[in-house]
Amino acid sequence: MVDSHTHIFSAEFDSDIAEVIGRAYDNGVHKFCLPNIDVKSVPRLLSLTDKYPEMCFPMMGLHPTSVKENYKEELEIIRQELSKRKYIAIGEIGIDLYWDKTFLQEQIETFEEQLRWSIEFDLPVAIHTREAFPEVFTSIRKIGADKLRGIFHSFGGSQRELEEALTFKNFLLGINGVITYKKATFRDYLSMAPLERIVLETDAPYLTPVPYRGKRNEPSYLIFIAQKLAEAYQLPFEDIARQTTANAKQLFF
Repeated sequence: MVDSHTHIFSAEFDSDIAEVIGRAYDNGVHKFCLPNIDVKSVPRLLSLTDKYPEMCFPMMGLHPTSVKENYKEELEIIRQELSKRKYIAIGEIGIDLYWDKTFLQEQIETFEEQLRWSIEFDLPVAIHTREAFPEVFTSIRKIGADKLRGIFHSFGGSQRELEEALTFKNFLLGINGVITYKKATFRDYLSMAPLERIVLETDAPYLTPVPYRGKRNEPSYLIFIAQKLAEAYQLPFEDIARQTTANAKQLFF
């Protein structure tokens, strides 16, 4: 399986990253797609991908919650990174209005600039959206939905948002541990989406699935997400694992 969105380069894994990767491998998770956060996270990201080049694959982007007064300088540095080595995607990018709306216009500008990069470099995008689906959809249409492809990371939207997300034919839905939570109402209508449009992700160390909720998340827990998806789609676990892996490989590799 492929963990299509995981931050195992973060400090939470400094003491046991080899064990974390080993447990994931033993549970059938053999590839990790690593989205960048900001300029400060770049050295950590590249260090891990250089150490495990056959398993860890980097993305490059500026996360919406990292968009502050100096966003133009950060964007310039990150843009330069894209010319230095191979990346599998532009990410993690998007719009987040949950924590703070102070830099809304700057977030939109940053998001749209990075969408342009994805067209320029012919790379998919990993999109973070929190309480911002209308804004994200508007920006994608503005830049060119027919030219863009990628993932709506950590999807947990309403049925209406799901229906609209599916109109973007080149985009997949990233499903993580949230699907295992009791309040995850999207689980009831997620099967409206063809399984060919779904990928698995952990977003480790965040959004840990049941039965480990409250503890640090890690890629080995991808199996619990796949199991819950199997219930939602009324399909065997093996079918979920096979198709979501094929979807991730087609997009990234």
